[in-house]
Parts: sequence; C-alpha cells; structure tokens
Amino acid sequence: MNRSRQVTIVASVLLITCLAGSAFLLSLMDRLRTGATLEDVLFVSSPKAVKRMSLGYDGLLADIYWTRAVQYFGGRHVERASHFRLLAPLLAITTTLDPHLVVAYQFGANFLSPAPPNGAGMPDKAIELVEYGIRNNPDDWKLYYELGFIYYIDTKNYGRAAEAFARGSKVPNAHPFLKVMAAQMAQHAGDTQMARALWTTTYQSSQDKQIRGNAIAHLRAIQVEEDVTALEELVGQYGQKTGQLPRSMSDLVAAGLLRAIPVDPTGRPYKLTPQGRVEVQVPDDILFIEKGAPPGYKPPDPKNLENLGK
Repeated sequence: MNRSRQVTIVASVLLITCLAGSAFLLSLMDRLRTGATLEDVLFVSSPKAVKRMSLGYDGLLADIYWTRAVQYFGGRHVERASHFRLLAPLLAITTTLDPHLVVAYQFGANFLSPAPPNGAGMPDKAIELVEYGIRNNPDDWKLYYELGFIYYIDTKNYGRAAEAFARGSKVPNAHPFLKVMAAQMAQHAGDTQMARALWTTTYQSSQDKQIRGNAIAHLRAIQVEEDVTALEELVGQYGQKTGQLPRSMSDLVAAGLLRAIPVDPTGRPYKLTPQGRVEVQVPDDILFIEKGAPPGYKPPDPKNLENLGK
C-alpha cells in the first residue's frame, strides 16, 4: 500500500470518528435542551469524560449544564425536597467545562453546604468545588470569600474560615473586608454581627438572583432574632418595674421603654403574647427565623427566592 493511500485511509478514519463524535455530542446537547430527566442528562456523569467529548464546544455545554443546575435546584427547593443528589455532579461538569464560570462556584458555596431543604447538605463537596475554582481563578477574591463563608456559616470551623479570608486578602484588588474578617474571626466568631456582615457581602458580590434572594432572607431572619431578643428584654424590665407583663407594645411605649411600636422586616408591627413572647405577625413571610415564630411553628413551602433578590 502506497503512502498516499495510507494517508487517505487514516484521514477517512479520523473523519468518520469526528462525525460520530459530533453526532454523539449533538445528541447529548439535544438531551440537555429538551425535557429529558436529569438522570438521562447525567448518563455520562464524569466531568472529564464530558470534557473530552465536547469537541471544542466547552463553553456552550457549560452554559447548558449551568442552566440545568439552576433549574434543578430551584425546582426541588420550591418542593422542599429532602435531597439534591444531582446538584454536585451538575456543578462539577459545569466548572470542568468552563473553569472560569465564577457564578457556578458561588452558587455551589451557597446551596451545596446547607442542610435540606435549603441546600444539599454537602459542605465537603462545596469546599472541593470552591477550591477547584481557586486553583483555576487564583486572583478572584470572591472565591476565597466563598470558601471562608462555607467554613464559617456551615461547618463552624472558624480557624479554617480565618485562613481562607487571609488567603484571599493577599490577592490583588481583594475586598478590604477579607483582611478585617481574617483579623476579627477569633474575637467575633459565631456572633450575629459577623453573620450579618457575611450575608451582606454575599448579596453585594453576586448578581445571581437566587443567591441574592437567599442572602436577603437570612439578613431578615438575623434582624428578627436581634429585634425579638431586645424586645423580650424590655418586656422583662417592664415586668420587674410594674409587677405584671405588658398587655401590648403600646404599654412599653407608654412606659418610655420604646419610642414607637417596632415593626419586623416586612413592615408589620411585632405582636406581644399574654405570656410575654414577642412574635412576628406572619412568620410565613420571613424565611429561616428561629426566634419570633409561634411555638411549634413549621414553615410552609418556601416561595421562589428569586423574588426576594429583585
């Protein structure tokens, strides 16, 4: 067989292989774009395998997988699902295809760690995802912040959180807040002011509606906790002075303990029970509250958090 014929045969084999690969890729993309179940979408679950089969369409496939990840979490979150097993592989494939899609790492930091129904309950996977993001985007301070956020909020590992913030503070153009967080972590670990600062920065540093909505909901819950704690202290002071509990917030105003009737983050006045408990009027409208809800209260299916971020 002459050399020319050998070249023709090799070229033909390569062409057939490429055509077969393209057909497979188009089939995969069609599955992703249509109403196929996510189990079908993830019939190839290895991020590296999907990367090899992408044939240069990495960016396009990354966008499609990213869209499905957001849809998957959003749908199951509204249903108050007990598990989110597919969130981690969807985000792993997305970021393998596009290692510079920072919003995917932010999304993972916010929703892979918390326990269901507010997240997947996989802090180790969240840490692994964000560390992968840092390796591929070492100069993006937001990723170090997300890593510290996971350690602080979800795992309560304040030492690791301080280390993550310190690493991020050394990145060019890093947010000054990182250095402050690293320095004050030991002194203020676990207090509500630190949590408020973290959720505020989360809101300000992301454009994703679900992430911003989640941050607002937590900030509202923190505000309620602080308000209820302070108001119940005033109720106790009133009881010590008068020998009886106040009948309403108006009694506290009349006694000079309050300037005006206090309102919750939704603008509704706090109510006072005959037992001296301070509660919000409509707890369903304030997600994540621990204080301020009636005894035995169980939250309903959460509303779409995107609306909170608007």
